[in-house]
Amino acid sequence: MNKRIKKRIKTAGAVLFVIYILALIYFLFFAERFGQLDFAEREYHYNLVLFQEIKRFWTYRKQLGALAVAANLLGNVVGFIPFGLILPVVSRDARGFFFITFSGFTLSLCVETVQLVTKLGCFDVDDLVMNTLGAALGYLLFAVSHLIYRNWKRRAK
Repeated sequence: MNKRIKKRIKTAGAVLFVIYILALIYFLFFAERFGQLDFAEREYHYNLVLFQEIKRFWTYRKQLGALAVAANLLGNVVGFIPFGLILPVVSRDARGFFFITFSGFTLSLCVETVQLVTKLGCFDVDDLVMNTLGAALGYLLFAVSHLIYRNWKRRAK
């Protein structure tokens, strides 16, 4: 792949990453707020017990419905997959499993802390686990794709 194509891919990746971060901010902080007239009167909740909310959603899955359970449990994972997938494309320095996983955890901790302080959303330690898992899975998708590409490139020579 020539330098011009690589530069275009990095530029497209950077644009996608910015769009992803903006979408993440919107969905994590503002999406639920639209349509809520009594936001100021809402009681704030937070969870500091590991796996408590995951267990609660699983226990009451029949009452809540499959969509609500999937949205809560899988939504946090899926929401952070692009972080681990796009960041290594944008920056060669971000091409390490532990770096991406730790960065995903750090971003998630920042998000949860902002939610705790601003009361926009709910601080949930389970979200930290699920978001971090999503970032790690995103990186694994990148690593596998990159490995397949490198093997294909080597065979093409």
